[in-house]
Amino acid sequence: MLILAVSIVSSCKKKVEFTYTEVEATVQDVMTSVTATGTIEPVTSVDVGTQVSGIVSKLYVDYNSVVKAGQIIAELDRTNLISELSSAQANLKSAQSDLDYQKTNYERFKALHDKGLISANDYEQARLSYIKAQQTVTHQKESVKKAQTNLGYATITSPIDGVVLKKEVEEGQTVASSFNTPTLFTIAKDLTDMRVIADVDEADIGEVKEGQRVSFTVDAFPNDTFEGAVTQVRQQPTTESNVVTYEVVISAPNQDLKLKPGLTANVNIYTLEMPGVLAIPTKALRFKPSEAMLNEGETITDVESPMKVWTKEGPNLKAIAIQTGVTNGTLTQVTSGLTAGTKVIIDVQSSELEEEAQQQSNPFMPKPRNRNNEKDKKK
Repeated sequence: MLILAVSIVSSCKKKVEFTYTEVEATVQDVMTSVTATGTIEPVTSVDVGTQVSGIVSKLYVDYNSVVKAGQIIAELDRTNLISELSSAQANLKSAQSDLDYQKTNYERFKALHDKGLISANDYEQARLSYIKAQQTVTHQKESVKKAQTNLGYATITSPIDGVVLKKEVEEGQTVASSFNTPTLFTIAKDLTDMRVIADVDEADIGEVKEGQRVSFTVDAFPNDTFEGAVTQVRQQPTTESNVVTYEVVISAPNQDLKLKPGLTANVNIYTLEMPGVLAIPTKALRFKPSEAMLNEGETITDVESPMKVWTKEGPNLKAIAIQTGVTNGTLTQVTSGLTAGTKVIIDVQSSELEEEAQQQSNPFMPKPRNRNNEKDKKK
């Protein structure tokens, strides 16, 4: 009876089978990238202001107006400025008249002094008055130039060719330039040439270099991918909530004018690009067979090498020594030891694990008996 029971148990026990997951070594691109977010802005933009105070009398442009360098875009009221110029010109005429008088007086005193008819003190007094009159005329001439310049500032022109992005004033508004220059307009030079200012985390900034390729998307056009390149890595850090980031400037050609200033860009900076290299999954380098995972009749043939992968040749698991290059964590470049199409093992799976997985995924499958519960029932 004992022999029969053992035979029944042995016949009911299922044999464990191992299956190996294999992938081919293929020629593909190995890349690593750094992700960041940034803001799109024009490469060149100018804030146009005024150096004189006054009331805005005329505006000739609005948002999105295309302007040329030297084009009149606004005018200030000139009443006070014209009055200041007239006053300066009147002061200059008065100073010039006084100069003419002092010059004649000086020449007369000089002639009398040369003949010994007046004292040296009277002569020096006349000469000093003449010199002061000359200086007064020079000062008044500068005052006239200043008044003329201020009058010219009442006519505001565009300093560059571009597009008006922002307008800060309306007609009739008073602007004051006592302490700082008020901004009237913001003009972008060329909206077909944009850039992205991306904030890169301090943990990734060491990998970012000028010239690296960049791709980015914007929420306004989720199906479009835009291309650019790193043009500048700025050294000034920015700290916010104990997070340190660095600004990276990225070129963003915008020939179709889809990109608008202020859009948020989701950026991928490709810090490593190895196109068309032989590569395998990095998991293959971590796989190592053991006697416990062999099926009946299978053997292991190992090699001495710091870097190796495993292949299955019939019933034999064979190790192949390789040399590796760059890696992005998921893929690893193979520089020697393998050829394209060679299958390498990355994982092993047993039939028991597969059955358990099927039972967990299918609620209608019968579950294995709980031996502890059976023992409790017998007690």
